[in-house]
Amino acid sequence: MEYNITGHTRLACLLGDPVEHSISPAMHNEAFRQLGIDCTYLAFPVGTDNLALVVEALKKMNVLGFNLTMPDKNLVCELCDELSAAASIGGAVNTVLNREGKLIGYTTDGIGFMDACRAAGFDIIGKKMTLLGAGGAARAILIQAALDGVREISVFSRKSSKWDQTEALISKLRENTECVLNHFDYEDPSVLKDEIQDSAILVNGTSVGMAPNEEDSLIEDASWFTPGLMVYDVIYNPEETKLLRMAKEAGCRTANGLYMLLYQGAAAFKIWTGQDMPVELIKEKYFSR
Repeated sequence: MEYNITGHTRLACLLGDPVEHSISPAMHNEAFRQLGIDCTYLAFPVGTDNLALVVEALKKMNVLGFNLTMPDKNLVCELCDELSAAASIGGAVNTVLNREGKLIGYTTDGIGFMDACRAAGFDIIGKKMTLLGAGGAARAILIQAALDGVREISVFSRKSSKWDQTEALISKLRENTECVLNHFDYEDPSVLKDEIQDSAILVNGTSVGMAPNEEDSLIEDASWFTPGLMVYDVIYNPEETKLLRMAKEAGCRTANGLYMLLYQGAAAFKIWTGQDMPVELIKEKYFSR
């Protein structure tokens, strides 16, 4: 389909720093073209120092909406008029809808994870998850999984300055969901082993195993994996981490985080346009390896 920018073309964009590496412009512009939506998507390097000024300008410009990446996800919460349940609980926003000058903040990272699980054939609603990590990606997964109906989640994180933040988040989720939530550190490996073996899915929400440290893994003993376990790693570089390789050899179903990126973008696209992103086309064109 021919696509021309006109005086009627609206803007959607990504704010963060850095943004030069982002695949978001390619996938969103392709989706706009395919569906005949008169909008274009650009990426702007904007850090927290100028975020409030830029957000106010975007509102005045009547943009369709915008995405946020680091380091802007937390600060933008204060600039929104309204927050989704997940964004309010987590204190982070990666997608903003401009509804006639009212800015509504959402977080779609966790939605991306849940949709990627469904696409991989992972049925985890009503089941137990063990989640490694409590950083940005892990928090988004934790929140959305609890909201969507995962029965029980055991979170493992390190005793650090952020331990209390994770405890506070878990307390909020206990108040707002029916999910059973547990929080452990890594000090006793037998606890981690027991939780994994009692779970339907193990999720690595950390950067452990990412290139160039491809031989690192928080799980070193392959005997901890049972054949019925689903194992998901948010890392997609390398495509198969040591964790996924060990799990696959143990007979587990596995998936990496590449399609989490796709589906979080698709969720943002739906928020802005009310239409479904053509994910199979986008997947084939931009995510095939």
